[in-house]
This record gives sequence, C-alpha cells and structure tokens, in this order.
Amino acid sequence: MQLLRRFIRAPIQIEGKLHKRRKGVPQGAPLSPLLSNILLHELDKELERRGLRYVRYADDFSIYVRSKKAARRAGNNIYQFLKDRLHLPINREKSGIRRPLTFELLGYGFVSSYKKGERGKYQLVVSKSKWEKLKAELKAITRKTIPMTFDERIQQLNWLIRGWLNYFKLASIHGKLKTLDGWIRNRLRYCIWHHWKKPERKRKNLIRLGVDHDHAYAWIE
Repeated sequence: MQLLRRFIRAPIQIEGKLHKRRKGVPQGAPLSPLLSNILLHELDKELERRGLRYVRYADDFSIYVRSKKAARRAGNNIYQFLKDRLHLPINREKSGIRRPLTFELLGYGFVSSYKKGERGKYQLVVSKSKWEKLKAELKAITRKTIPMTFDERIQQLNWLIRGWLNYFKLASIHGKLKTLDGWIRNRLRYCIWHHWKKPERKRKNLIRLGVDHDHAYAWIE
C-alpha cells in the first residue's frame, strides 16, 4: 500500500516544474486501469443487480436502455451510487444521455442496421477519428522520403494493421478496408518508383516485371 501511495502521490511535471499531486492517478499510467477495475467492481455488481446492460473499460462505461425515460432514471440512480457509495466525482461534460447514432465508446460507433426484419437494431463501426489516426500512421510509414527498406516498411505496416484489426474486428469495416488497401498499394508503388531513381534502372525493372519495351520507355519520360 505504501508503494501504491507513493506512485499515486508522485509529483507531476508541468512546463518544467514539479507540482504536488493531491488526488487522482497519473493519466495513461499502467496502474490507472488496474485501480479503476478494482474500485469500479462495486459499480459492476450494482449494474448487474439492477438488471442493466452495460459496457465498461477502466473508468469509461455506458449503460444501454430502451427509452429516454429509462435512461434518465438509470443515469440519476448510478450518479447517486457513484457519489454517495464510492465517493467519485462525475465528469458532467462527458456524461449524458445519447442516442446510438451520436455515441462513441473506445473508438467504436454505431450505425443503423438495414437488414430485413432488424428494425431498431445497430451495428458497430469504427469512429471517424480512429480512421483518420490510422491513415496518418500509414501515411508516415509509406512516405517515400523516409530512409527505410521496402521490407522494413512491410514489417511496420503488418505490425500496425494487425494490431488495429484485432482491436476493431467487431466492427463492420470490410468496404473501407478494401479502399484503404488500394491506397496503401499505390503509396508502396510510389516508394519503389522513387527508390529506383535513375531512368535506366526504372526501364530495366519495368521490363523485368513484364512491361513491354514501348511502354517501359514511355512511362519513364
């Protein structure tokens, strides 16, 4: 317990100066989700006792009900539970009642399912910000001016894409992934083209890949 207290009370550096920490846990620290799970286990039991459907990851959670009236009732009850029982402050700006189409959680969003006989149901999608972040990271890896071998680019792409897909495998992303795949291939081709540099080398490599002589000469001019 003394070790935990020292970690939690460790000073924080702001603009080069150390400031004492009186409450809270360092943001992004590996201990933060662990302590959240320990403390909010009581919340899980309370939600299950009330028969509510919910999703929780560390200190982020959402409760799913059928009507706005039920959402207000559940929200007020859980707010009082967190305040009175667990003595936790609530971020009112991030908290609220939202419809599925305007709600995101841990990078996931919701869109209506248009399958026959599935009225009022939704499917998971990846939020716009996560797509933009992924594309920015892919763009950095496939930038032609970065000093990197082709094999190194492929390795880094595999690491990034494999981890991203494992996280978002529950979402409906097949169509967007197909478009993204074509975009990545075009950027990799341009990296190869840039690496060949000299026109003569480009011509020989094109011919070796099966391009006829006329087109090989025309494409490098």
